[in-house]
Formats: sequence, structure tokens, C-alpha cells
Amino acid sequence: MIYLGIDDTDSKLGMCTTYLAAVLAERLSGFGLTDYPRLIRLNPNIKYKTRGNAALCLTLDAGPEAMDEAERIALEAVGEFARFEDENTNPGVVLYSGEITADLKEYALRVVRDVVEIEEAETLARRHGMRVHRFKNGRGIVGALAAIGLELYDFTYELLAYRMPGNYEKPRQLDRDSVYAMDAATYPDTWDNVDLANRVIVFSPHTPDPVLYGIRGNSPEVLRRAQAMLKTEPVERSIIFRTNQGTDMHLLCGSIAEARDDRSYVLKGTVTEAAHAIEGGHLFFAIGDGGATIKCAAFEPTKGFRNVVKSLIPGDEVRVFGSVKDRTVNLEKLEVIRLAEDVRKVTPICPSCGRHMESAGAGQGYRCRRCKTKAPAMAVERHERTVEKGLYEVPPSARRHLARQIIRIRQPWCAVHPSR
Repeated sequence: MIYLGIDDTDSKLGMCTTYLAAVLAERLSGFGLTDYPRLIRLNPNIKYKTRGNAALCLTLDAGPEAMDEAERIALEAVGEFARFEDENTNPGVVLYSGEITADLKEYALRVVRDVVEIEEAETLARRHGMRVHRFKNGRGIVGALAAIGLELYDFTYELLAYRMPGNYEKPRQLDRDSVYAMDAATYPDTWDNVDLANRVIVFSPHTPDPVLYGIRGNSPEVLRRAQAMLKTEPVERSIIFRTNQGTDMHLLCGSIAEARDDRSYVLKGTVTEAAHAIEGGHLFFAIGDGGATIKCAAFEPTKGFRNVVKSLIPGDEVRVFGSVKDRTVNLEKLEVIRLAEDVRKVTPICPSCGRHMESAGAGQGYRCRRCKTKAPAMAVERHERTVEKGLYEVPPSARRHLARQIIRIRQPWCAVHPSR
């Protein structure tokens, strides 16, 4: 087999590396593809990423003797489609015909979870006798090699459909009713097509790239069935990828004290500071464990998920899932493990007239000015909690590619509250 890894050919100005992979799947079809092309989402926190930080790998049913021709076709396509004019586009192409060894798998998983430098990728590739092509600074070889080496211990599928080139600059044409009908007929075997609570179609981008829509699901069969139900503008081509999307593969288990920026974690702690809002509707609260604390954020696009965050009080035990930036967890999911008792101190009520008492002075308790009744201390009220224990998630419109949907958790360890 020949593994062909490609990354970083797209740009925020246009293009998409998945489209290049779809073109190459056609141009290399004479060799035969041994499986669905792989769409590998890398660490979502990398500052160099263009959009979704995806790398692609095609596996050809051919031996080393076909390497030269496969290499020529791949490099020609990169030269044709990559957005070299963008300073942030730095393509990388890697070809390999050999065993996927333990060190390649370990490296690839780190690229999904951590920050890896170009030099490490190039050294590892050369050690295995791979053919490496760097364009401009060549940062794309980091992801290209990871797309080859990653072990998909969990995976989903995505069907991507691409627009006719003449339509790139025009608004996308999707029949809204057919999208909602497709979603209703195929959920939960497909997901994140629409955000029902917020009445938004989420499987179609708004960026100037070739993608018309992407349907995510459990199997290629359900994706094809879903596509057949859609009414849209003409499709130039479509392709199904095997992917690590929706797997939580980016999450590290760790402690609050160990959490570092630009990584994603599952962290357990106790709420130390209730949520407060800032301009724009973003919510922040804090959790702590073992003397270490960290802020957590539920940004405005998470919509109704913020109601769960608003309900938390100091003393609640929680588990948070998300990426860390500026020592703040950007929440993807939240588990409420244990609820503290909501006890509030209030000014005592006079038993005779029903009015609030006043302070009688420092350390002297409270008194009713009218009835002369007294109370030794503040009264206590117990309030019923409005949030339930269990696992919550942000809505589809705010979900990251790698975040696992609650409906994909086969054996939940707690009560679950899916976003639909």
C-alpha cells in the first residue's frame, strides 16, 4: 500500500483540503483505494489553523513501484489547487509505503492533542524513509504525517458534497424543508445537520470554499440515504470520509493544576465562583481542586447551554470538557456530579407583623422596630435546585468537529441531557 498524506492547502480566503483529497481520489483511482479516505481533525487549539484543522490521507492499493507516478499526480494537484498566495497556507505532502509502527501512532495522537513542531515531523518521516514535500515553511507535513499514522480506535463518517465552481461566489442554495426532513428521518444515525432549538442549519458552511454541505453519521449507507433526500443546487462531486470527528479524541484527562494552554481536557473540580456575565452574553465561572483553580467559559453561541451554567453555585462538584486558552476552559460539555445545598441567609421576618427585622447593632441580633420582637441571628432559607445531575452538551451550532455528541456515548456513566 501507498499512504498519501496532505495538509494545509486551504485558506480562509477559499479552497478546502478535503476538496483536494476528493480530486485526488478520482485522479488516483487507477491504483485503487483500499478504504475510504481519512479526514483527520487535529488539535483544534493550534493558532496556525485555517478553519477546522483537518488533514487528509488516501491509501492506494499499490506497491513502491507506483510511488513515482502517485507522487507526480499528488504534487501536480497541490500546485493546481493550494492557496499559496495566503501567507498562512503552508502545504505538506508525505508519501509512505511501509508499516504503521507504534511511534507513528504515538506521534499522530499527540498531533491531535498537543503542539508538535515541523522539525519533529520531518525527522520522524525521514527515519521511516518517507517522501516529504514542504511548500513555503512546510508546516503541513505535521498534519500530513499524522493523517497517515493515526489509529482510529473510534471513528465516524462524513459525506462531503462540493459546489460547481461557477457557484463559489454565490449564496448556497439548499431547500430548507428537505434538510429538516432528512434530519428527522435519519437522526440519530446522522447528527448535527440542524440545530432544532435555535432553528439553524449547521451542516452547510458560510465560508467561501467549495463545500456545499457535510452529513455526519454512523455508516456510509445512512449518509447516502440522507443525501438522496436533499434538494439543493447542483453538486460537482461528493465523497465519503472515515474520520475522527465526534470522538473526543482531542481530550486529555488531567488535573486543574496540570492544565496547559492550547490543549483540551476533562477536568474535575468544585465550583468556587458562581457564573457572572460579561458584555455579549458570555458566562464565566471558576472551579478548583487541591488548591488550584481555573476559569470556565460558556460563550454566547452556546445559547441554552448557558442556563445550566447559570444554575451552578459554589460547592457543586462538576466535570468540565473543553479546550484551554488563557487559563480558561472553553466548554464543550459539562457534567454535574453532585449538587450543593442552596442555603441563603436572609433578614429574619417578624412573627407578629410579617415585616423584615432590622439589625440591633453589631453582635446584638435583629429586632422589629414596630413590635419590639427580637431574633438572635440571620434566618436561613433553603432553595430547591433547578439543575439536575448529569451530562450536558453545547448545541450543534456551537459544537467543535472533534467533540463527541452525547448520543454517541454508548454506555453513559451518568444521566444524560442531549441537546435535542
